[in-house]
Amino acid sequence: MPRTTSRGGETVEEPDVAAAPAEKPTPGLVLVCSAAGPAMRAAPIRGGIELGRAAFAGSSLDDSRVSRRHARVAFDGAAWTVVDLDSRNGTFVDGERVTGSVRVQKPRVVRVGRSSFIVADDVRRFQRTAIARRGAALVGPTLAEAWNQIERAAGFGDTLLVTGESGAGKELAARAFHAAGPRPTGPFVAVNCAAIPEGVAERLLFGTRRGAYSGATADAEGYVQAADGGTLFLDEIAELDAAVQAKLLRVLESKEVHALGAARARAVDVRVCSATHDLRAAVGAGRFREDLFFRIGRPEVVLPPLRDRAEEIPWLVDAELARVRPGLSAHVTLVEACLCRRWPGNVRELLGEIRRAAHQALADERTSVEARDLAPTAGIGFEAARAGASIAPSTAPGRAAIEDALRANSGNVTGAARTLGMHRNQLRRLLAKTGIDPKAFGLTAGPRHEP
Repeated sequence: MPRTTSRGGETVEEPDVAAAPAEKPTPGLVLVCSAAGPAMRAAPIRGGIELGRAAFAGSSLDDSRVSRRHARVAFDGAAWTVVDLDSRNGTFVDGERVTGSVRVQKPRVVRVGRSSFIVADDVRRFQRTAIARRGAALVGPTLAEAWNQIERAAGFGDTLLVTGESGAGKELAARAFHAAGPRPTGPFVAVNCAAIPEGVAERLLFGTRRGAYSGATADAEGYVQAADGGTLFLDEIAELDAAVQAKLLRVLESKEVHALGAARARAVDVRVCSATHDLRAAVGAGRFREDLFFRIGRPEVVLPPLRDRAEEIPWLVDAELARVRPGLSAHVTLVEACLCRRWPGNVRELLGEIRRAAHQALADERTSVEARDLAPTAGIGFEAARAGASIAPSTAPGRAAIEDALRANSGNVTGAARTLGMHRNQLRRLLAKTGIDPKAFGLTAGPRHEP
């Protein structure tokens, strides 16, 4: 029951927090790819779960490469244990075959046969929400929360700030804001502020009148006027010049735009969606006006990076291969490799690398695109891509950092390398140089997986 307290002579009703405790996360596995292609079925771990021909999340694994009793996955609250049950085709954790059993703090991918599972701290959202197309965007359960916020914002406001890493889908989010608003058939004008040449931003945004400057021989409509009755999308808005920021604030406040050289202002009705990586940081650094931030910086929707919504990857891969050439298919090793990599360039990087891998397979006259068709550096970041180079002493992680990473990953070299932001071959050279034995950090004494 709610309780009442007195504050300044006024009775205030407060919620009874104890009466509605927060639900605990439900760890589990999510099937994201099977022999039939992309999938999404989730099941809680409940101490342990056996993978095989029996039902998983209500349906059997239709995979001829999966044994009747293939593998067992367990979670004890601190680490995950994967045991191969003498399967015919092997069990793989993060792309490496399990010999006997392996125990790691947080694996990314478990594969049995041609079926790949991601490990989830909480499977409830995967049980509630399916992967679906929303306009041009593929939206999985993780991204769905952000998409719902965007659609709600479109219903009651005229501005939205979308933040997130490069390639995470900010323009698609802006288009969703436009489509869910009151004028979805109006114009949608996208502007990359970082690509506007210095000194012409005012002309391009607000338009000019003939004679306004030398060479202005005709009236020119600006982006703001072009978006009248619709939505103006300002990507990389933090890159706008300070003087232009002031004029943009004036447009938003007055709903009028004054073209360069014009005698009178023109009324405009424009919704504005802005995007950047971190606008607050730009304000703090003095590169972006605080008053403009308060006008366009709310509501803010943060797009999760692709590595946090890995359930979308098999679907994105499948769709991109079909765009390259109908009939191309993703080999299980390709999907597994894509799930294991971090993709710092997010969806943009993934799709570009899949296109290149597809053309490599076609050049070899194959219709099945495999992991070997991916570039070795695809999806692993610039630091990790320097695996073949020696590490400068000033940038190499110290012994304590290496041991902490190994301890956090129960001696798993691949996981420790990912934690340290380097390639596993790079870490192996450091282990040999420092004399650190990764097996000393394993949690089990029995046979274990070593990449």
